[in-house]
Order: sequence, then structure tokens, then C-alpha cells
Amino acid sequence: MSLIFKTPAEVRSFTQELHGKRLALVPTMGALHDGHLALMREGAKHADVVAATIFVNPTQFGPNEDLSKYPRDLDGDVAKCKSAGVLFVYAPDADTVYPKGFETYVNVENVAKRLEGEKRPGHFRGVATVVTKLLALFRPHVALFGEKDYQQLQVIKALARDLELGVEIVGIPTVREADGLAMSSRNAYLKGDERQRALALSKGLHAAQTANEVDAEKLKALIRAELQAADVREDYVEIVDADTLEPLSEVAGRSARALVAGFVGTTRLIDNVAL
Repeated sequence: MSLIFKTPAEVRSFTQELHGKRLALVPTMGALHDGHLALMREGAKHADVVAATIFVNPTQFGPNEDLSKYPRDLDGDVAKCKSAGVLFVYAPDADTVYPKGFETYVNVENVAKRLEGEKRPGHFRGVATVVTKLLALFRPHVALFGEKDYQQLQVIKALARDLELGVEIVGIPTVREADGLAMSSRNAYLKGDERQRALALSKGLHAAQTANEVDAEKLKALIRAELQAADVREDYVEIVDADTLEPLSEVAGRSARALVAGFVGTTRLIDNVAL
């Protein structure tokens, strides 16, 4: 049965007893779906023990975002972790992660400044800070994150590299529903016809991915056409270098990524594909 820890002292005591076994860590905010479970199962391929964290991190939410209504189901999530082979779960309270007097934050500069970083000021400072804390606490050999949050993955790779944390960061391809929608905890917010309209994100990305086209503006136009047809309000559509996230004018001869964010009703969704 998965063990549930609430304090850093409990985690340290347990990890010290692993006696050299390889540890994989899967940080999450809960509301787990098959995409999260895929990370946990992949973790078992890289390590002897898999641990997960469930923590809705307040510092990565803006003042007008959905912190208060973000879905929470700790008992259900722990059961899912157990089914995916997780040995123990760290589920701290916010006051434990950010105690009174907390004043140290982590900023990743270039790779975090555009896209989500521009649309959600302070978001990546919160992400980078909590992930750094978790990596420092667990000292895992490998940590796994989904490519669905592609910019987040690049931010975490940068902080692990630059701070010499000694952990391998592994990105796992986006897990999708049968109709192509990227799995996301926020999909639970979709109401009525919004679930069908949300497919515009993956349809637009697929159109760009399969087009015989290298011009970035033409690729973005393919994505935007799908958003507009489904009445999805664009937040951004970008074609970027897959490593630096710098905007590209064309995709020939280099690794590129198409990223999209849009509002389906009041629900903001993101998605991306390799080009």
C-alpha cells in the first residue's frame, strides 16, 4: 500500500532507508488522470522505487486563476498512485511547503519568459521554486514530467542543469484521449459542447504537424483556422525552437515545436506537438 507523508522529515527518513536503490519522482498537483499514471509507470522502468507528490502549488497560480476551484481528490489520487506502482506519496499542506518567513524563490530566465511566462506572470517562478524544493528534498535519480506542459518541462530541465541538482529529467509524450484531446486535469471544467470544441487545439496542431510546409506563419494559420471554426479564443499560437523556445520564421533543418493556448468557454487549455 502506498504510504502518505505530510512532512519533509518523514520523506527524508524514508529516502535514507532506500540504501542506494534508484528513486524516481513524479511531481503532480493531483486530480490524476492516465497521463500522470503513465509517468509513474515509466518511472518504474528507470528506478527501483517510484514516489509521487500531490500538491496544488499556490505560488504558480495568478490572482485571477483557478486555485480555489482546482480539482482535489486525495484519496482517489492515492489509490491511482498505488495502482501505478508508486510506493509512497508526499502530500504536504501549503504551510509546510511555504512556512512563515519563506523568502527564497527560483527564477529561470530565457526559456520561461515567453508563452506561458508572458501570459501568466509569476507562474514559472512558482513552478521552478516548488520543483527545486522537491528535488532537493527527495534527491531522486530521475524525475518525470509530461510533454503536454512542454515549456514547463524545458524550465525544469534548465533549473536541474544550472543548479547541478544531479537528477535526470525525463519528458514523457503527451497522453491523449481516443479523439486526440490532450489529457488534462482542467478538462473536467468543460461543459456541454465545450468538450467537442476543445478538440480544435489538437486538430489544429495535427494539421500543422502533417502539412508539407516550413513557413511558420502558414503553419500558425492552419492552427488558428481550427480554433476559429470551433469558437475557441486564442491566447497564443507559436512555432518555436524545441530547445530554446525562441520563435521561428521557418522550421526547416531544425527541431521545432508548435504550441497553442486557448479558452474554451472560461477554461484555458494548452497543447503542443513536435514539428
